[in-house]
Amino acid sequence: MRNERVTTAEMFAVAGAHMAQAVSGRHILAIQDTTTLRDDGVAYSLMLHPTIAVDGHDGALLGLVHGEVVHRSGGRKGLRKTTAFDEKQSRRWLDAAHKAAGLVEAGAACVTVVGDREADIYEEFALRPPTVELLIRAAQDRHLVGGSYLFAHADGLPELGRMTVLLPAAPGRPERAATLALRAGPVALARPQRPAAQAKALPAQVPLHLVDAREINAPAGQPPAHWRLLTTHTVSTFAEAKRITAFYRERWTIEQLFRVCKTKGFDIEAVQIAEEAPYERLAVATMIAAMQVLQLVRDRDGHAKRPLEDVLDPDDQPALEAVSATLEGKTARQKNPHPRGSLAYAAWVLARLGGWTGYYGKPGPVVMLNGSLRFRAMKQGWNIGRLV
Repeated sequence: MRNERVTTAEMFAVAGAHMAQAVSGRHILAIQDTTTLRDDGVAYSLMLHPTIAVDGHDGALLGLVHGEVVHRSGGRKGLRKTTAFDEKQSRRWLDAAHKAAGLVEAGAACVTVVGDREADIYEEFALRPPTVELLIRAAQDRHLVGGSYLFAHADGLPELGRMTVLLPAAPGRPERAATLALRAGPVALARPQRPAAQAKALPAQVPLHLVDAREINAPAGQPPAHWRLLTTHTVSTFAEAKRITAFYRERWTIEQLFRVCKTKGFDIEAVQIAEEAPYERLAVATMIAAMQVLQLVRDRDGHAKRPLEDVLDPDDQPALEAVSATLEGKTARQKNPHPRGSLAYAAWVLARLGGWTGYYGKPGPVVMLNGSLRFRAMKQGWNIGRLV
């Protein structure tokens, strides 16, 4: 962690290069967001801004696309309207989109960059790489070409149909099924006010499509879910609106990743390292490890049929099989049901090592993390035994 020749940018780049081998022929959802690791509550915070790859068809979690360590200092809010976009920290959202564009060169059939409300930046739409699509949850009631405003325009769109989704639990909100009414239609965002030099570099308008998804049966005392989604994809039918809404719901995956990094796994926030550079390297290493744990959890049932190499080394396979044989019992429920060489096979072994019995519930991140650590210790003994 104290090796100055190791950079966080290089660590993210190596992880991204490994993930890029899995994108060929796929529609990739490149989901980005920011999480805070340290914050003094006044003027300084340390954050990570990763971009992750999820298969838009089967939901497979493929790994990290890109990441950035962000330092935020206070006292600059009043300068945000005059500071050039290239000098703003919000530039990271567009930078991530450009990194995601490299997945097209790696063979991806399509790349859709997904972001939450913090990514609702006019430059993100206006300057996006032409080879990627965008899907951003609107935060601002933007002025549209023609004089109307985005939120009122969404209210006036005709309903296309309804879909039922499962809203995951959140602070103050238990998990629940929600019925969403979907509306959609084309919009053209008008360029917001900018200093003359900045305005000259931006188009006067950006054509997009809007999908409005709002809950119609929220329980008493609970605010209804309501997502206004701006996208470069064409959306004119109910089926297309459902598809875009489903893409946006995959954004929850990056929230799960943050939870594994923090309270539901590695608890990186509690690490007592005062030096900034070593802590940053440890934080990035933790993010990469948390991604691997979450990949194991996501494919524990084998639905995505991901290979072992997504997370583990191919040389781990003999040791995995040997350990699996010691964990299996006589009944069908006590046997590893997944094909050898699959990520699901490895997930079953690691979950059993982490304390899962195979009977009750499904193994989560903490169980998978504990099993992974135990397997690595066993693998050391395995390697030593082969040399003796």
